[in-house]
Amino acid sequence: MSSRYDKLFALLKEKGCSTYRIRQENIVSQAALTKMKNGTGDIDTRTIERLCAVRGCQPGDIMEYVEEEAQ
Repeated sequence: MSSRYDKLFALLKEKGCSTYRIRQENIVSQAALTKMKNGTGDIDTRTIERLCAVRGCQPGDIMEYVEEEAQ
């Protein structure tokens, strides 16, 4: 995993916005939210753009790059 979305979930909690609401408003799909929570798969840049537009933030406010350890 090279990106983590812990910042997104902390921001949502801070703003009183649930992942249920994000899904109901068709901002992010359940599959994308699951990928973000579990750190699996890739997230489309359009998904990141929608989240930033709705939350009024920058990508660095919702995600961070984490360097992978060498195998």
